[in-house]
Amino acid sequence: MARKSKQHPALDAVRKSGSPKVKVAVSDIDGILRGKYLHLDKFFGAAEGGFGFCDVVFGWDCGDTTYDNARLTGWQHGFPDALARIDLDTLRRVPWDGNVPFFLGEFVDAAGGPLSICPRQTLKRVLARAGKLGVQPMCGVEFEWFNFAETPQSWAAKKGVDPEPITPGMFGYSLLRMNHKREYFNALMDDMRDFGVPIEGLHTETGPGVYEVAILFSEALEAADRAILFKTGAKEIGARFGVMPSFMAKWNAKYPGCSGHVHQSLSDGKNNVFHDAKSPRRMSRVFESYLAGQVACLMEFAPMFWPTFIW
Repeated sequence: MARKSKQHPALDAVRKSGSPKVKVAVSDIDGILRGKYLHLDKFFGAAEGGFGFCDVVFGWDCGDTTYDNARLTGWQHGFPDALARIDLDTLRRVPWDGNVPFFLGEFVDAAGGPLSICPRQTLKRVLARAGKLGVQPMCGVEFEWFNFAETPQSWAAKKGVDPEPITPGMFGYSLLRMNHKREYFNALMDDMRDFGVPIEGLHTETGPGVYEVAILFSEALEAADRAILFKTGAKEIGARFGVMPSFMAKWNAKYPGCSGHVHQSLSDGKNNVFHDAKSPRRMSRVFESYLAGQVACLMEFAPMFWPTFIW
């Protein structure tokens, strides 16, 4: 579906960048970035009418093993291309990749409408419902993750067992452990900032080689973009320093597991509608109702958190 994007400032920025290529990425069914480089001519065409991206990204797991019971895609459909549309408002430059221009995309159907299974489109659908209620969801995402002194080859040789953490012992909030890999630590702070993923706080957590990051809060779609970009960016940055980050929930029963937090609030454009200074708990009626709804629908949420739940 063609769009009037020729005058978008992001396209002018790409032309002025001098880069011969552009990097684009979409989210698969598990929230993992899948992407490619595009030649400039291909990119400008894709910016107008979208581009084909194999829909197998909705029919396989994080190890590219295809599901045998998928309905939207699968062998029975031949894994055709789905139409991906570039969101020109997501322009970034990748500072550790020669400042190549970078864009996120999302999937649309043949008529140009949102493809229902696309994670980014699902979030936008929810945000549209919130907008009709006169509120804007705001989010801040935190991650805890493991950092190993491994490469893909070394860990494969170990058959994915007993990776070596970058530091031993249990040292949460340790300045000494931060100093051990300070070049990596500083690169996370500085490169992510330049990548449009500002970090509010970064420190070691309890567990061998464990870090925790708090990404600066923003409206929900931007927060989700920052979250998925951080996970991929951390792995690309880590490789420069001999570090393999892993966001798995738990790798050893002896140590604490890692998780993530999504801090949430609702804004009416001026105020946080969750806050009520007169309430004993400082919780507005809207906040109480919001929280009660989450508790009531906990089982419906289960498919999102059970796969990586830490018992």
